[in-house]
Amino acid sequence: MKVYIIRHGETQWNAQKKLQGASDTQLNEKGIALARETGKALAQIPFSCCFTSPLIRAKETARLVLGERDIPVYEDSRIREISFGDWEGRESSELPAQMLEYFFHYTEKYCAPEGGESLEEVCCRTRAFWEDIISRKELREQTILVATHGCAMRALLQNVYENPSIRDFWHGKVPSNCGVNVVEVREGRAFLLEEDVVYYA
Repeated sequence: MKVYIIRHGETQWNAQKKLQGASDTQLNEKGIALARETGKALAQIPFSCCFTSPLIRAKETARLVLGERDIPVYEDSRIREISFGDWEGRESSELPAQMLEYFFHYTEKYCAPEGGESLEEVCCRTRAFWEDIISRKELREQTILVATHGCAMRALLQNVYENPSIRDFWHGKVPSNCGVNVVEVREGRAFLLEEDVVYYA
């Protein structure tokens, strides 16, 4: 099995440095263009199906990447973005600087805001998704696309990294919009073949 995991294209909230989380925002023009370029770069990849977060920005990214291909697309809430609860829709300058610092740089100290999810909770639901798809016999020899979000992507990849930990959750950086990670699963073991590749025009 090969799994292409992609973060959604840019949204206006990304450009404005607003926390999106589980809010349902749409791609902006730059995000649409980048998703199309990614689709061109992956045009020869023989995807058999696609799993996408139910949020619009991920679904639209998947649609643009797949283009005219007639393959099944399944929405799965286990790969939606982390919820930031009361913080969603607010610019980073309006939020507690220390907790944002923890979220991006000292993740083991991060505490979710009111109504939000912890990183451990996101890791738990994305792990359930990962274990589900890699155990499906009908997918074992297939190539699939997974369209998700920055934090959810890193949580999903905790099942792939050699030394996963909450302390090193971001694996060096937040993935770029339309960043693609390619994972191969062989005999139950996962190998990261490409990391955070962005296909610019």
